[in-house]
Amino acid sequence: MPDINELQKFATQVRRDILRQVHKVNSGHPGGSLGCTEFFTALYKVVMDYKTDFDMDGIGEDLFFLSNGHISPVYYSVLARSGFFPVEELNTFRLINSRLQGHPTTHEGLPGIRIASGSLGQGMSVAFGAAQAKKLNNDDHLVFSLHGDGELQEGQNWEAIMYAAAKNIDNIIATVDHNGQQIDGSTETVLPMGDLKAKFLAFGWDVMEIKDGNDLQQVIDGLNEAKSRTGKGKPVCILMKTVMGHGVDFMMHTHAWHGKAPNDEQLEKALAQNPETLGDY
Repeated sequence: MPDINELQKFATQVRRDILRQVHKVNSGHPGGSLGCTEFFTALYKVVMDYKTDFDMDGIGEDLFFLSNGHISPVYYSVLARSGFFPVEELNTFRLINSRLQGHPTTHEGLPGIRIASGSLGQGMSVAFGAAQAKKLNNDDHLVFSLHGDGELQEGQNWEAIMYAAAKNIDNIIATVDHNGQQIDGSTETVLPMGDLKAKFLAFGWDVMEIKDGNDLQQVIDGLNEAKSRTGKGKPVCILMKTVMGHGVDFMMHTHAWHGKAPNDEQLEKALAQNPETLGDY
C-alpha cells in the first residue's frame, strides 16, 4: 500500500484538477466531485485490482461503475493520474468533440469508462449485470459502484436492490455517497429517504457505514472491510458520509456548488487551500 502521506498528496492534486476543469469551461459539478475525492483515491490507488490496458470485457480484473455520472471531474482526474490516458487531456473537459464529456459516455472510447451515466438511477442495474457476468465466467474479481444519495430517489434503484439480494449477487460493493445534498437543496428538503441503512437491510443486503468519507484512512479501511464481506451470499452496501465541496471552505456544507463553477477569484482562493503536489496539466 502506498504511504498515506503520498495518497493525501494525490488527493490534493485531484482536487486541483477538479477545480481547474470546471473553471476553464465555466461548467460542471465540483461539489460532489470534491466530496468523493478520498473514495476515488482509495479505490484506484489501494483497493481495486485493475488493468490500465483497458478493454470493455473486464475479465480478470475488478470493475467500477460510476452511477452519479455528473461527478465526472474527479473520475477523469483519477483515471488520468492512474495511467488510463494522458493527464494533459484533462484540458479538454466538456469541450466539443472531447472524450471527456460532462457526463461520461462510451462512444468516444475513453479508457476506464464502461457505461454512459448521464441519466441517474441506472448504475445499480448495470453493476449487478456485470457482477452476474463475472460469476458466469468463473471470474472471482469484484464489481464496485458509486451512487448519490439523492439518486436513490429514482425507483429503478430499488428494483435492482431487490433483485441483487434475491439472486445472491455477493461479488458487488455498492457505495452510496451520503452527503445529504442534491441540486435543488438538501435531500431532506427535496424528498426525505428515511433510514437508508434500515432499508438496505430490509432488502436483504449486508450494510456497513463509513462515518467520515473524507478521512482517507477510514475510506481505505472501509473498502477493505467490505471486500472481506463479499462471497457470503449477500450484496454489500457502504453508506459513506461525506461533505459536499470538501477541501474548499466556501464550497462545503451546501448544495450551492453542486453544479456551479468558481470564477477567477474563487478558483485562486480554492487552489490556495490545495497546494500543487504532482504538477498541474
